[in-house]
Amino acid sequence: MHIKIKNSIFFIVLVVVFMISSCKKDEVYDTKPDTKLSFSADTLIFDTVFSTIGSITGQLHVYNTSKNSVRISNIKLAGGENSRYSINVDGLAGNEFTDVEIAGNDSIFIFVRVTINPNEATLPFIVTDSIVFETNGNQQDIDLVAWGQNARFIRWNVNRPNLPKYRIVAGEGVDTTWTSDLPIVVYGYAVVDSTASLTINAGTKVYFHNASGLWIYKGGSLKVLGTMEEPVYFQGDRLDDYYSDLPGQWDRIWLNEGSINNEINYAVIRNGFIGIQAETLQEFMGNQLTISNTIIENMSGAGILTRYYLIAGANCLISNCGQYALALTLGGSYDFRHTTIANFWNYGFRQTESLVLNNYVEDEAGQVYAYPMSANFANCIIYGNRDEEVSLDENTGEQFVYKFDHCLIKTALDMTNQEKYISCLKNEDPLFKDFEVLNFELDSLSPAKNIGSIEIANTIPLDLKGVNRTESPDLGAYEWVPVIRRK
Repeated sequence: MHIKIKNSIFFIVLVVVFMISSCKKDEVYDTKPDTKLSFSADTLIFDTVFSTIGSITGQLHVYNTSKNSVRISNIKLAGGENSRYSINVDGLAGNEFTDVEIAGNDSIFIFVRVTINPNEATLPFIVTDSIVFETNGNQQDIDLVAWGQNARFIRWNVNRPNLPKYRIVAGEGVDTTWTSDLPIVVYGYAVVDSTASLTINAGTKVYFHNASGLWIYKGGSLKVLGTMEEPVYFQGDRLDDYYSDLPGQWDRIWLNEGSINNEINYAVIRNGFIGIQAETLQEFMGNQLTISNTIIENMSGAGILTRYYLIAGANCLISNCGQYALALTLGGSYDFRHTTIANFWNYGFRQTESLVLNNYVEDEAGQVYAYPMSANFANCIIYGNRDEEVSLDENTGEQFVYKFDHCLIKTALDMTNQEKYISCLKNEDPLFKDFEVLNFELDSLSPAKNIGSIEIANTIPLDLKGVNRTESPDLGAYEWVPVIRRK
């Protein structure tokens, strides 16, 4: 009897197991091509500034919101084996994983580790990569961002619709100064608010991440106080050789209406989209910028773009821009002296003139609004690799006054009006030393030598390199200096 009971119990257990296993269905996977994962963040930012070699670990939560399981066919770092990052999935570290499963309405953690040597000179200030997920044939990615070399990092903390991501670096009524003790790296837009001011001291280097910039909002002011020995630099944050002269790496310096004391002296602005955009958004408020001894080069859009502004420029070099070197639009008042515009853009075919003067705008309904324009160019060079480098876009409903006084100009325009074109050269090659390497000093045979107005030169007695030009001034930003050959 005892044995029979045991056998009966054993038989019941077998039947139950058989029934359970018979009822169990095969695992069901969501294979729809539009199935997508959800993530705890679209960007992982490692914002600790390293002072020594170190590493930081962050985590990403990956969600499957489908009721069925999903199989992620591939999870990998876009940078592969050369990435500064590593990822850990299901307890395994590496840079690529295949066939990772997440049950329905479940999630997994991915741990991300980055190792940084802040003293590595070739390391970018911002080290980026991404984690790429491939599920049912579609791809998603999560950006990874870590600070690299020792620097002062300014990272956006406001993200509003229809505005760039930004951080206010000078609040209303606040005067802020950037110094040269550490490079400044901007991730997003650094904003100077209304009635605030930003002063940037000599020798300061400002690096912008992709799509980043500096925004001086309505009523704010900017002072860039470089010197010939220690200019202020504005450029992209990639430092390797490939990026040394690559345009479009960051966005722009954006000045809205406001201060009459905006000043940029001895600055180098390079490799962005627009060097300086100075514009009136709502109402005229002084809107004055004095820019001197400044180089703007390799901008994928415009060197300087204005909308109804006041600018006094001297000893400026604006070169190699994908659209306009100098676009002065919607009127305004402008005075440029001893400025070289040299546009030999070679990253594609440029379809626009280097210098544009415009005094009106037409809205979507066809309504035209015109504004007064006054522009003076004195002892300047305006040249490039297009047949026409000047556009005069005039609406006669408003004042449109311009003058080229002792200038060399590449143009097909009629220059016989001696009130508008005073002692100018037309379509003569200025013979720059080597425009291919951005050397726009004059050759010894340049027709721009010794033909400038002394009266104009006396108002700007030293050239961009500090050479006196008051005896027999050359046109443009540089005075020719004879080479002294040693015996």
